[in-house]
Amino acid sequence: MDWDKLRIFHSVADAGSLTHAGETLHLSQSAVSRQIRALEESLGVTLFHRHARGLILTEQGELLFDATSDMSKKLDSAEARIRDSEDEVYGELKVTTTVGFGTLWLAPRVGRLYDRYPDLKIDLLLEERVLDLPMREADVAIRMKEPSQADLVRRRLMDVNMRLYASDLYFEDREMPKDFEDLRNHRIISQSLTAQQVSASLNWMRPLLSGEHQSHLTVNNYFGVLQAVLFGVGIGVLPSYVTADFPHLLRVLPEEESSQVPVYLAYPEELRHSKRVAVFRDFVLEEIKADKKLSQF
Repeated sequence: MDWDKLRIFHSVADAGSLTHAGETLHLSQSAVSRQIRALEESLGVTLFHRHARGLILTEQGELLFDATSDMSKKLDSAEARIRDSEDEVYGELKVTTTVGFGTLWLAPRVGRLYDRYPDLKIDLLLEERVLDLPMREADVAIRMKEPSQADLVRRRLMDVNMRLYASDLYFEDREMPKDFEDLRNHRIISQSLTAQQVSASLNWMRPLLSGEHQSHLTVNNYFGVLQAVLFGVGIGVLPSYVTADFPHLLRVLPEEESSQVPVYLAYPEELRHSKRVAVFRDFVLEEIKADKKLSQF
């Protein structure tokens, strides 16, 4: 198949319009139409249903669009890796991490990385599902456990503990609990014991949440737990990294915390020499080091 025709087809399918595709490609509508017609004739199929509101892909058109979309992503990735030199950081970097770490720690800091490398394009994928790095579902992962996939470069970033936090607002008309027994008179905010994110601290959380409490709020991510804590809803079970940006939170039962949960950064072996990955890794390590220094004062 003719690469130029495929490029034009992809633009038309993406825009849903010959006119809009022509504007993007700097071609006339008639020139775009001729190329699409020639591609359909060479394949012996109809790629678009044409109607007054625009163009809709046929079943065969959808198959071809899936293929050209994959080609486009691979070409973008290849371009970025070619230009990924010592003197320039360019292109897309897909970073996956958990919702909690991504929203509460990484996203607030990433602007400082853009200040250094304004041409970097970060695609932040926040989900609890572990993406397949060797299959390039993402370029870099930050996870709360050591990755088990093969052919990965991995780096232990830090250790996190689960702790109890509350706000001044919550204790305006309540006394601070003195031990676990006192917690039964308070509302606890946490993720469910069955949530994937709490598996590493399950042994500590189970006795904490197995007793009778005044009430209990469960939220399916730590961002929601934090918001409820900040607005005085109750005492929250949160990872220790939140204190870097919310130092005014009150530590409840400061002698109580989970065992350490390791935080790892990992990326495919084939990206070992990627400048984009290197600057992101170094940036994260610098930010963690800065947080540790602040916590000493």
